[in-house]
Amino acid sequence: MLTNALFALTFAAALASALVSGIFYAFSTSVMRALGTIAPTHGITAMQSINVAVFNAWFMGAMFGTAALCLVLAIGSFLSWQQPGAGYTLAGSLLYLVGTILVTIVFNVPLNDALAAIKATSAEGAQLWTRYLTDWTWWNHVRSAAALAAAALFIAALVVSR
Repeated sequence: MLTNALFALTFAAALASALVSGIFYAFSTSVMRALGTIAPTHGITAMQSINVAVFNAWFMGAMFGTAALCLVLAIGSFLSWQQPGAGYTLAGSLLYLVGTILVTIVFNVPLNDALAAIKATSAEGAQLWTRYLTDWTWWNHVRSAAALAAAALFIAALVVSR
């Protein structure tokens, strides 16, 4: 029973991690590049709006629902450590939690908070925007890669468990 439940949860975590990775990938490769080509005032205003709009059930559910799955799977991997794939499941869970969630909290959110506090038309805003584009996008690459690697580890766990 536990093995079947862990299989289903691992499958869901693989899909959800890949989805989150894709969202971050699209941002890094398209949205941030586009925002970097327009006037800082407009880029700041647009990103401030995006940072408010992202607080919705769909995005937060995908990102933090996956984190919840990873917590359950990390515990489950210890309870079924003797089963094939448990190490992959644990590694994928920890990678998502650290590389996606912790990076978001420690790096991306403080940058978003700093951007939210700035006036888009100010000289300080333009200075911050240059640093923000580089730093936020770098950490977003990290989040995307971590979520994708977690998805790959979950898939590996599924393959070796069957």
